[in-house]
Amino acid sequence: MARDLLILGTGVHGGEMVEIVERANRSGADWNLIGLLATDPKRVGETVNGAAVVGTSAALELYPDACIVPEYEWRDKRSLPRHRLISLIDPDAFVSRTSRIGLGCVIYPGCFIGLNARVGDFAFCLPGCTISHDDVLEDGVTLASGVRLAGSVHIGAGSYLGQGCTVRQNVRIGAMSLVGMGAVVLEDVPAGSVVVGNPARRLRDNAPPAGADAA
Repeated sequence: MARDLLILGTGVHGGEMVEIVERANRSGADWNLIGLLATDPKRVGETVNGAAVVGTSAALELYPDACIVPEYEWRDKRSLPRHRLISLIDPDAFVSRTSRIGLGCVIYPGCFIGLNARVGDFAFCLPGCTISHDDVLEDGVTLASGVRLAGSVHIGAGSYLGQGCTVRQNVRIGAMSLVGMGAVVLEDVPAGSVVVGNPARRLRDNAPPAGADAA
């Protein structure tokens, strides 16, 4: 029996998630995508990649039995009802049966999640990312396209790793850090840092947007 699903967000990632749902259904899932919810009421009634924008966050009450999954840009993820959250995983991703993935995650095509990896809630992994064996991603981590994590890497909550960066094995990146595009991280990164370059060096403190949280 099909399960109802709402995507939270109307940005480009929300549009891509529409197609991940379609791909999952072709591979044996059974989602009934009701549509998307917007943060801007003016978006209601529009379509995003063929899916209707059916309301704002207030519309969650209109669909009490629908599962939900947020896009990267959706704020206040921690206030979402946990019993309704699902993770959306593209069928082209490899996910080890020994790994664990939290709630509200989105895993794009071409991602690899290895043996005993642990991925917290609200991870957002764009195409072609490698999460190797025994890696730990705390809640709210974002991996841009092509990020490569070697084995036994630990990424702190709310961190953002830029496109094509690489992290050496056994390295720990502290919470709310930002790793620049193409950086090569060879040593531990203190919490709240911005690091760039090859080898990566600390550039400055990371100042998250006002009101941001780890998710």
